[in-house]
Amino acid sequence: MDKARRVLDVGCGDGTLMCRLAGDDFIGVGIDPRFTKPQDVPGVQFVRGNFSDDLPACESFEAIAMLAVIEHVPEGAKAAWASACHRLLADNGRVVLTVPSPRVDAILAVLRFFRLADGTALEEHHGFDPGEVTPLFESAGFSLVTHKTFQLGLNNLFVFTKNA
Repeated sequence: MDKARRVLDVGCGDGTLMCRLAGDDFIGVGIDPRFTKPQDVPGVQFVRGNFSDDLPACESFEAIAMLAVIEHVPEGAKAAWASACHRLLADNGRVVLTVPSPRVDAILAVLRFFRLADGTALEEHHGFDPGEVTPLFESAGFSLVTHKTFQLGLNNLFVFTKNA
């Protein structure tokens, strides 16, 4: 994502990714329904709202980040999200997703029980299986570039490309 000059961060949280990527000739949009902290980052627009309905009119993006987001999307909306990514992405652009393993839900439940972790949005995971990611994005017109696990297998990285 370092080389992408136009980036959309879906579920941008506090805007950390956009702040790290910002620089000369960079244009970014971060969108999150829970975004509350206004930031002034040159070339970046933050939107408190829902993907993709509340996105401002803009040119296509070279990259879209969805880091620990898709597991929070209601089952009936996931295909529409993948299609929206395809529509918003430039030819040969990439979608980068991270998705936790279902084992993370059990770990978070224990941490939440002992009040060692905030349970924010845990109920939204819907028992999502990372195995659903590849067919979901391939059916929307993407090709899988890579799928790797990290953090001792508790997290998954997916990178898809939009074919020209």
